[in-house]
Amino acid sequence: MFITLEGPEGSGKTAHLPPLAESLEQQGYLVVVTREPGGTPIGDEIRSTLLRLGNTAMHPTTEILLFQASRAQHVQELILPALQAGKVVLCDRFSDSTLAYQGYGHQTDLAELAQIVRFATGGLQPDLTVLLDVDIEVGLQRRSADKGNWNRLDAKEAAFHRRVRDGYLKMAADEPERWAVVDASLPIEQVQEEVRAIVSRRLAERR
Repeated sequence: MFITLEGPEGSGKTAHLPPLAESLEQQGYLVVVTREPGGTPIGDEIRSTLLRLGNTAMHPTTEILLFQASRAQHVQELILPALQAGKVVLCDRFSDSTLAYQGYGHQTDLAELAQIVRFATGGLQPDLTVLLDVDIEVGLQRRSADKGNWNRLDAKEAAFHRRVRDGYLKMAADEPERWAVVDASLPIEQVQEEVRAIVSRRLAERR
């Protein structure tokens, strides 16, 4: 089963993945934890280019294509083999991030963008996407406190981040059978408990 965590900046996706993976492993699942952009050596090289603060001249089209190059490698090298081996794949961001950030955020044509994403993924979609939703002011304040991880996308203007969050909420509303929305402004233990419950319930249904 392919499960992704999505959300605006500062929503806590990365922090919630390890305890979620540990919980699933205790239930007997074989789990692979990965992230985007990155997840492979080639993808990690692309990630460093995409997120480097100094790359302010990067055009949105370049950004889109670099994300898809990293994703194509990720799908073929890591995600598909893991799924074919019967493992649960937990991924910090996937193709919905492209639609949220490069689509709604940069206001790129969504239909054209979806075609590019389908080409990169081979049509692969998550079975479950958990949206960790948080107000952008709260999220960016969390990110700014973590100086070592502040990146080029974090530094975008507030209006960009607001469009990203609105895009996520629209996608979740349009496809409720795949998405589950969690209030990421709640205490971290409460958020983790809710995420674990959602994922465990979906895996039990799949079994």
